[in-house]
Amino acid sequence: MLIDYKKVNVYQEDVLILKEADIEVNEGELVYLIGKVGSGKSSLLKTMYCEVDLYKDETEKAEVLGRNVVTIKRKEVPALRKEMGIIFQDFQLLHDRTVEKNLQFVLRSTGWKKADIANRINEVLEQVGMSDKKGKLPHELSGGEQQRIAIARALLNNPKIIIADEPTGNLDIETANGVMQLLKDITSTGTAVVMSTHNIGLLSKYPGRVYRCKDGAMSEVTNEYAQLDLTEDGEESNNNND
Repeated sequence: MLIDYKKVNVYQEDVLILKEADIEVNEGELVYLIGKVGSGKSSLLKTMYCEVDLYKDETEKAEVLGRNVVTIKRKEVPALRKEMGIIFQDFQLLHDRTVEKNLQFVLRSTGWKKADIANRINEVLEQVGMSDKKGKLPHELSGGEQQRIAIARALLNNPKIIIADEPTGNLDIETANGVMQLLKDITSTGTAVVMSTHNIGLLSKYPGRVYRCKDGAMSEVTNEYAQLDLTEDGEESNNNND
């Protein structure tokens, strides 16, 4: 099991927003977190890469890639994150550098040898269909292209898990479907994808395990969504993060 949370309390700025949350993620799974703005989806994801702390006396179990993220030491966090890919809604590309130099920056900072960097960049850009954008600056790319570059960046270190916070939130429907197909294809290689989304229509097109954050609690609702022919859900299709 790649992620194993049992009875985890999640706080946002000292306010308890998720109580006794349970979630499991296995190799090659696509896992969705759904819920309204402020329901705790983003904060829960941040606990997985130690951006938001968990408290020992309020957590029964919280393991990510075999590490206890409650007791993990700060100096050990970079090694954990190196085994993960993190995708943000706003892409977080370096705007003064080309696509190639954005990817070089990550590989150099994570210890790759100079001789291997160019080949790895070519591999991930081909995987996301962006081989011809290597010399472009981020502002020269569309939103969908920037998100594909962000996915390429997340793939650089062959992650076991990709954490994606609203990866389609700023994209039109057609572009969002392309990004989702890419993420779904990535799971077929054994990498798990855990993503928050307000776009409920994606759940029927790209089935996975579904957890809902609501009223301070989290529950698995996979069966509920597997039985529905979903379209865009007006209540939860808001594109804001929590």
